[in-house]
Amino acid sequence: MSAVLADYERHLVAERDVSEHTARAYLADVAGLLEHARRLGRDTPGELDLRTLRSWLALQQTTGKARTTLARRATAARVFTAWLARTGRAETDPGAALASPRAHQTLPAVLSAHEAADLIRAAVELAGDGSPAALRDVVVLELLYATGVRVGELCGLDVDDVDDDRRLVRVLGKGRKERTVPFGQPAARALASWLASGRPALATPASGPALLLGARGGRLDQRAVRSLVHRRIADVPGAPDIGPHGLRHSAATHLLEGGADLRSVQELLGHASLATTQRYTHVTTDRLRRAYRQAHPRA
Repeated sequence: MSAVLADYERHLVAERDVSEHTARAYLADVAGLLEHARRLGRDTPGELDLRTLRSWLALQQTTGKARTTLARRATAARVFTAWLARTGRAETDPGAALASPRAHQTLPAVLSAHEAADLIRAAVELAGDGSPAALRDVVVLELLYATGVRVGELCGLDVDDVDDDRRLVRVLGKGRKERTVPFGQPAARALASWLASGRPALATPASGPALLLGARGGRLDQRAVRSLVHRRIADVPGAPDIGPHGLRHSAATHLLEGGADLRSVQELLGHASLATTQRYTHVTTDRLRRAYRQAHPRA
């Protein structure tokens, strides 16, 4: 089993070119599946069958795993069994008949435009002392909200990914797909201040090309960004407690409310499917419905 897992890891990284995070998640899921199969007396991956896959998912459902988790693990199982069959390690592909639980569609929490403005305004005021960390924090918030990038995409940016003249940033997204995202003047001003005064103060020989740096000069960590967003959101009265992904949701919602078409928002966010972007229309429709009920005399 361990040899098969090692070969599968090489397949994920070298052939499918998935991210380190995705590879780690898939391997953990498959390791759990193989352990479950071993307890059922199936000692080789080739002995996996549909009943084993279903019982593995059913066991997790009884322990309270969320539908989104079950759906992800079903996908991991299908990818694994397809690889087994394709490489001759199994005669059939039982995962091809495995259905995924449909995840509940929940509306993401988002900031209002006023709350987003208050969030960044407070960060700009704190950066008045010119400290490198405060200047960096402004850039982080400005770029997350201005571009709607994922936190991993933000932390992965290099200095050369930013086109100051055209106010564009080159982003490497999921599946190693590259896209170009515009940003506005406020983010451009924050970037200029950071690159002129903030980054040089924190940079070390080990900083490399990273755009955003931590206190010790290394590339800024995603956990530090999440902590920053939660800390700053707590200072905005009435704002929901959201993280970096909440700012991404807010950016998408405000773009649609401002008249941007769905296809453009899909390109900006880097969604592979338009259906993923469409959930933001539910958010804007929900707001419209609330406004109607509050304002129309015959609502």
